[in-house]
Amino acid sequence: MDALHIAIEVIGWAAAVLILAAYVLLSLGKLEARGYIYQWMNVIGAAGFVINSGYNGAIPSAVLNVVWAGIGLFTISIVWRARRTPLAH
Repeated sequence: MDALHIAIEVIGWAAAVLILAAYVLLSLGKLEARGYIYQWMNVIGAAGFVINSGYNGAIPSAVLNVVWAGIGLFTISIVWRARRTPLAH
């Protein structure tokens, strides 16, 4: 097993831990679904899965995680814009 393969595996496992941690923290009420931390954990985790699954030839998983990351980035942009816009009274 060469260094690149080991690095790809580490990335994949780190991505799994990150996404599972995000879900656990959300389920325990420690994070908000529309919060930056939860969304960034999902985006970064999905990016790790894209790298790992793409390298290993699991194209359906890679595509799923591209979409997953896209949803996270879209949600981050919506939340960011909503927080920048002053509330109308």
